[in-house]
Amino acid sequence: MLRADYNDFSVISVYLPSGSSGDERQAFKMKLLAFFQDYIFDLRQRFPKLVICGDYNICHQAIDIHDPVRNATMSGFLPEEREWFTQYLSRGLVDSFRSLHPNEKQQYSWWSYRMNARVNNKGWRIDYNIITEPLLPVLKSAAIMPQVHHSDHCPVVVELAL
Repeated sequence: MLRADYNDFSVISVYLPSGSSGDERQAFKMKLLAFFQDYIFDLRQRFPKLVICGDYNICHQAIDIHDPVRNATMSGFLPEEREWFTQYLSRGLVDSFRSLHPNEKQQYSWWSYRMNARVNNKGWRIDYNIITEPLLPVLKSAAIMPQVHHSDHCPVVVELAL
């Protein structure tokens, strides 16, 4: 995690771990998610305006994954992870992309290197630009850039009129 504080807002870049390598790793992930949520809500006391960017390794909703039925038991789309994300957002945080594009389908930020997943757009939206509610009035745009090929992820962008 990297955090940059400015006069009246803070920007965080974070990588939250995958739990895909087994039960022990999944348990670690869930503990870290609880710690991270507490950290963010404590930080909001000093910086009500937060931008929290990064790889959360969680698809929040069925619209965020190419096959929600077959992936329902996979780390990254487990019910407890999705519930964590719902709780996280319910406390004054906003998924900037979904805020502006609530029904846009097949918008993914990660694809497996296996079985031509990217070519076939069989992806997951696991990268987010989360903002706090005080930043909603200055949210100009949020986008996913699947045309940019430099890894198994693509850039996700948020533009704020600060």
